Amino acid sequence: MNKNDEVEYCNLELRFDRQHIQDLIKDLIKEGYSLYWSENENVFLISVRTGRKLVKLRFQRIKDGFKLVGDYMIRDARLSEWMEKLIGDMRGHAVVKRFRDRQIIIENILFGEVIRLVEISGYQQRVLYQKGPLLSDQELTKLFYSIEGEERIRDRRLEVDEQLDRLSEAMRNKDSAGVEVCTARLNILTRELAALEW
Repeated sequence: MNKNDEVEYCNLELRFDRQHIQDLIKDLIKEGYSLYWSENENVFLISVRTGRKLVKLRFQRIKDGFKLVGDYMIRDARLSEWMEKLIGDMRGHAVVKRFRDRQIIIENILFGEVIRLVEISGYQQRVLYQKGPLLSDQELTKLFYSIEGEERIRDRRLEVDEQLDRLSEAMRNKDSAGVEVCTARLNILTRELAALEW
């Protein structure tokens, strides 16, 4: 990324627990950023100084932790790289717009993976990359805002953990029938998880 490029992060959907946020603060300090943070009953706010600008990252409190919300315009190349790594690592959703000269590159990211890449130059728009079958804008929007996929993945992971516990217990008790049942169920869950996360 060119140092003069601006990158805008829109429609962010990244979920955190308190430990993740503390780790983020440590990472940013290690990267040499000057920052401060504050918290109230609704929002955890991290203010990061980039040159003369101040980027305020807003983490909204939700039932099981925090969610990074808002749109962010970043001109600092290192902070942009950090943000993109964060989106990938957290398997988050975002629309990333890169502004350079008279061109805009737009990335649609779903579960940490680019699913659509569009280049806009003047009045011309060109799809550079589209994962899987072409989806209409309406279908993409519906998929992007849907949390059903995330919930299914979370449920399957919990079930995998339960099955692993049962398998461990069956092995300790030398219960070959229990081992067989658990192994069969784990095979099904593994295939289903692979399909959901692909």
